[in-house]
Amino acid sequence: MLPPTFFLYVFLFCSLLLHCLAGDTLTRNSPIRDSRGETLVSNGEKFELGFFTPNGSTERRYVGIWFYKSSPRTVVWVANRDNPLLDHSGVFSVDENGNLQILDGRGRSFWSINLEKPSSMNRIAKLMDTGNLVVSDEDDEKHLTGILWQSFENPTETFLPGMKLDEDMALISWKSYDDPASGNFSFHLDREANQFVIWKRSIRYWRSGVSDNGGSSRSEMPSAISYFLSNFTSTSVRNDSVPYITSSLYTNTRMVMSFAGQIQYLQLNTEKTWSVIWAQPRTRCSLYNACGNFGSCNSNNEVVCKCLPGFQPVSPEYWNSGDNSRGCTRRSPLCSNSATSDTFLSLKMMKVANPDAQFKANSEVECKMECLNNCQCEAFSYEEAETTKGGESESATCWIWTDDLRDIQEEYDGGRDLHVRVSVSDIESAATTCGTCGTNMIPYPLSTGPKCGDPAYLNFYCNLSSGQLNFKARGDTYRVTKINPGMHTFVIQTETADSCKSIKSNGNLLQLNQSSPFHVIRFCNVDLGNISSTISFTGGDEVEIGWDPPPEPTCFSSSDCKYWPNSSCSARIDGKKLCLCNAKFKWDGLKLKCTEAGHYSEKKDGSSIGKIPLSLIIAVALISLIALAVLSSTIVFICLQRRRMPKLRGKKQGNFSKKFRISLQW
Repeated sequence: MLPPTFFLYVFLFCSLLLHCLAGDTLTRNSPIRDSRGETLVSNGEKFELGFFTPNGSTERRYVGIWFYKSSPRTVVWVANRDNPLLDHSGVFSVDENGNLQILDGRGRSFWSINLEKPSSMNRIAKLMDTGNLVVSDEDDEKHLTGILWQSFENPTETFLPGMKLDEDMALISWKSYDDPASGNFSFHLDREANQFVIWKRSIRYWRSGVSDNGGSSRSEMPSAISYFLSNFTSTSVRNDSVPYITSSLYTNTRMVMSFAGQIQYLQLNTEKTWSVIWAQPRTRCSLYNACGNFGSCNSNNEVVCKCLPGFQPVSPEYWNSGDNSRGCTRRSPLCSNSATSDTFLSLKMMKVANPDAQFKANSEVECKMECLNNCQCEAFSYEEAETTKGGESESATCWIWTDDLRDIQEEYDGGRDLHVRVSVSDIESAATTCGTCGTNMIPYPLSTGPKCGDPAYLNFYCNLSSGQLNFKARGDTYRVTKINPGMHTFVIQTETADSCKSIKSNGNLLQLNQSSPFHVIRFCNVDLGNISSTISFTGGDEVEIGWDPPPEPTCFSSSDCKYWPNSSCSARIDGKKLCLCNAKFKWDGLKLKCTEAGHYSEKKDGSSIGKIPLSLIIAVALISLIALAVLSSTIVFICLQRRRMPKLRGKKQGNFSKKFRISLQW
């Protein structure tokens, strides 16, 4: 009798033999069955094809291609991504018409290709070392007659070396980490615009092309990657920018359209793990039109989106909830009266969608007037003439936007100077405001100079070259990221989280004077009322500051008070001249105007009554009821006691007489 170990050795030998015989070719007579664990392995053992279950999934079975012996399994292609099998009865084969198909145990089809002409020759499917599954006909001498179908032209979410992305192809993301079904994001080549685009269903999500100062499009995608996507045939890559590029440099690389909406270029490192070399979009502002039309995006700010000065959210409810997709709209229409009723915001370092028109201009004034004389003109940009190497001067160019401005981003490296048309009444108040600085509207009383705002609030500086508004406090300068006139607050930004820690340790936040009209409300994402000595500052770097309502405006003559109705320029006891309110009027620092004294006090008294907390009213009412109940009980008790007194006295007298008579008998 043979020993048990003999059978064990036979089993191991057969398993090894079966593995060694695992081929790279699928024919009519050699399907692969899920129940037997059969697979195809490319000749050089680079890739493997077979049935698999996605990450963490339990029942769904798919036919896919993955890197051979990769751990965890790195899948690069899925056949039946939208129609999985629910058991292990699947069979992947070449049918009688020469088409690839996936059937279950009952013979139901879950996926197939549809080649037009059946073949009399031997139809095969071969897994190549590139990861490409190729269907072709084979003659009697085992020579392939041509490619009839290939997985490289029918990708899922992965792009491999040897593929070529054209306008008829798309990389479509998985639905989730463990579901290879078609997801929400797709990556395409837009040949007409010469750029790559990510779509989120029907919405443009990201684009590689960006309009530069010359109006032409430059790419946010490295030229080496676009060269890779063209299968090393792109003519836009110069030898000096990417020297000696060959396909061998891209071995062990791939591109993936992730289910999170990011296109990623990955490379297999020496530790056999995949590293992300490049990815887009990286920030929220990288998304296409992240803040909607006329909304400006800044990734350096905690709140990245804001409407341009002179604009307001289309839907304040959605905007305040963080959904900025609806964008902003003008407060007032253009050309409401005449061209003189409009002016321009001067914005620096701006990214914006491509212009709609261009023409040669002799000066910026000519470009500006062209826009003003066209009521459809939303913005313009002027490019100075450049001198060529030969000493000749090229013509200056004027760029015009007639559609809503989209994909606006500020503080963008290589961005253009952009002049956005707005109504004068929307950015220039009758009061002596300081107007705008970049994308910030500066409300009264904040001041950037002696000729605007209130001198007591002169802590701001506008950098005209960059359009950046800064706040100054005892020698330190901080960039302003947001101003909220309605709440009388603004937000500044420290350089790093360590700056937040130093602000806290100083004891005197931002070193503001006690007499300063500014006070810190929140810093480093911490409310001022919740400060403790052990607080940790990690990640937060913005400080919210409020300002006190201003006193009456200063003046030098009566003309200075023309913007402040019901006031006149008068000197106080200390000799300082102010626009003091006339008789029967009182200055309201919140409304920034003189209001009727009686109405003001009446409203103030009424509002003070309305501000009594409901809990206090309820508490007083309960105490009053309890006191009334106690008082009533006391009165009732006293009355009852008084009624009982005569009876008690009579009873006591009777007992005394009886005792007296008994004593006499003795």
